[in-house]
Amino acid sequence: MPQRTDLFWRDMIGETSGELRWFKSSYSDSSNSNECVEVATAPDAVHVRDSKNAHGPRLALAPTAWAAFVPYVAGA
Repeated sequence: MPQRTDLFWRDMIGETSGELRWFKSSYSDSSNSNECVEVATAPDAVHVRDSKNAHGPRLALAPTAWAAFVPYVAGA
């Protein structure tokens, strides 16, 4: 699991949905409402979903894959 000090994890708010606790970045304000994803961590995976379609498909990434992905997109 990535360290919570990573750029992506700062300033996040949480919402509980079922058994996973979903988070959306505080950078996802109303001006970018069409460009938001939510993230939920579990012991064996990091789940990602489109915030506009909470019941739609999800990605499940290995924690090591997520840890490599976050710094990549933060530098984009």
